[in-house]
Amino acid sequence: MKYLVMVQGSQADYEAQKGRASENSPAWTEQDIQAMFAFMGAINDDLAESGELVDAQGLVEPARTRHVSLGADGKPVITDGPYGETKELLAGYWVLDCASLERVTEIAARVLECPQPAGAPVYPVVIRPIGEGTGDV
Repeated sequence: MKYLVMVQGSQADYEAQKGRASENSPAWTEQDIQAMFAFMGAINDDLAESGELVDAQGLVEPARTRHVSLGADGKPVITDGPYGETKELLAGYWVLDCASLERVTEIAARVLECPQPAGAPVYPVVIRPIGEGTGDV
């Protein structure tokens, strides 16, 4: 079965990764960033080798987000970021093809071991099965 495995973050976290601390997130060093990339790369390599990796992507900062919604007049309303009121949102994801929910849960637990500076916020890893047919919606 396929699963979407999601990691969360906030604009403050992206700023911290650029070396700008906030009350919610300490500044990351270049060594912190490299450790994170190495860790995530190792996970991706292992998942590719096992045949479970379908896709994996990190997403750019929320400040570069665009929202398209429907206005009262029925026409699209386009709003570009940043969005100060937004807290956590999708920071990256994997699409995995795993034999069981238990297996994908093991992978999510491994993602939680990603190195980061002391005091950085820790977000849950979210797992959602991907529907395989009309009966799954």
